[in-house]
Order: sequence, then C-alpha cells, then structure tokens
Amino acid sequence: MVTYIDAAEAPLKNTGQVRIYDQDDFAGMKKAGQLTAACLDELAEMVKPGVTTQEIDDFVFAYGESHGALPATLNYRGYTKSSCTSINHVVCHGIPNEKPLREGDIVNIDVTFILDGWHGDSSRMYPVGQINRKAERLLEITYESLMLGIEAAKPGNTTGDIGAAIQTFVESHRYSVVRDFCGHGVGKLFHDTPNILHYGRTGEGVELKPGMIFTIEPMVNTGRPQVKVLSDGWTAVTRDRSLSAQYEHSIGITQNGCEIFTLSPSGLHTPGLSKE
Repeated sequence: MVTYIDAAEAPLKNTGQVRIYDQDDFAGMKKAGQLTAACLDELAEMVKPGVTTQEIDDFVFAYGESHGALPATLNYRGYTKSSCTSINHVVCHGIPNEKPLREGDIVNIDVTFILDGWHGDSSRMYPVGQINRKAERLLEITYESLMLGIEAAKPGNTTGDIGAAIQTFVESHRYSVVRDFCGHGVGKLFHDTPNILHYGRTGEGVELKPGMIFTIEPMVNTGRPQVKVLSDGWTAVTRDRSLSAQYEHSIGITQNGCEIFTLSPSGLHTPGLSKE
C-alpha cells in the first residue's frame, strides 16, 4: 500500500513513501529545472555533424559549474560523465565519447543539475543536420506522447492514467513504448518514489496528489519495445536496432493540474524540428 509523507519529515533516502512538497520546494525545483532547460537550449546550436558527444559532455559540466551547479550523473553509481547521450538505436544512458556525430543521426541529451540541493532533470532529442522523415516523425510522436502524459498528471488521476495516455497514443501510430525504464520521483533525491510507467491502465497505480514531484520521460521505438544493456553496464539499446527517442520533463502536481519545471526558456521544446 502506498503511503504519503511531508517531504520535510522524510529521511533523505528512498523509503518507498511518496513525498509531498510545499511551494518553497516547488520554487527550488523550478530554479534547478530552469538551469537544466537553459543548458539544453544552448546545446541546440552545438549539436551538428562532427561534434563529439564528449564535447557536449564537457560543455554540460562547464555550464553547470559556471552557474553553481553540479551534474547529478557524475560519479553516480560509478557513472563517469556529466550527461547521457543516446544516439539512434540507443534507448537511454548512452555514455559520451570521442566518436563524432554524423549527418542524419538523432541524439537524446539527458541532463540533471543539482542546484541548492534540488535536482533539475530533463532531456530532449536533437537532429544532427538533416534527418529523414521516419526519424523526424518518431521525434514528433515521442514529444507529443510526453505532453499527453503531462496533461493526464493532475490531482485525482493516477500514475496509470499517465501511462495509459502515453501508450494509447504511441501504439495508435504503430510505435512501441519501452517497458524496462520509467520516470521517477525527484527532488532532493535523484531517484525517488513513485515510479512513473509510460504504459498502463487508467485508474491503476498511485493516486496523484498536490505536492508530488516526479519525471515523465517516455522512450519510444519505431520497432519492438525490447531492449538490452551493453557490457559497459549502462548503455541500453533496442534489441532489433530500431530507432528510439525520448523527451523528459520534471513536473509537480498542483491543485488544478501540474507545473512543468523544465520548460525551455527559449521555446526550444523540440529543437531542430520543422514546426519550430
């Protein structure tokens, strides 16, 4: 049975209880989220053929440092980079390296800055140069599925309503939703309760209450949903090598709906797509 607890009274570890935050906490999350979003905005001009994902990672670290923030992924459970960069058939947790991006690639860049103890967690897809229509369509559908999930995130609904909204939309376009990874509670902790599945049934799961904070981050494949993790222990790829895409926001449940902490300050919600 799920229990809820005032965030101020909860220990700084994942106890399985759902934390309920106050307005000051929301302000802290927004500040951290906006720093992450501003960094992702800056990357829109940087992502191009010939740039390495290590150069992107170096930029992320320097950007955070210059704003008094640290990347949450750096040294997290042995991870050695400041971001995750997932290219083409990599679903998530791609490790930055010296291999240059190529024309036609798509890359997800996932950044989490810790600012004043709060975790601003967000990711976006970036086309590398000109991409084909198949890849562009995947990005459009994935972003729209995220926003439909966010639309379902309001008091009285459940985590299952979020998952059902995403799954129904994605599968109506004959794509698949990854089951192996999910959204999560976030705040003073990087990963907390509840888990936010991107598939499910309406009315099932944890009831959403004002003050809850979590990420929604659907991973969508053009092929089958199955993934495998490579020998590095981090990089997750589609088993059938189909393209995969992901967008992520950190949100907080309000009295009437939700607040998105990681909205792009420059309106670059889907950088590089023709509608922008």
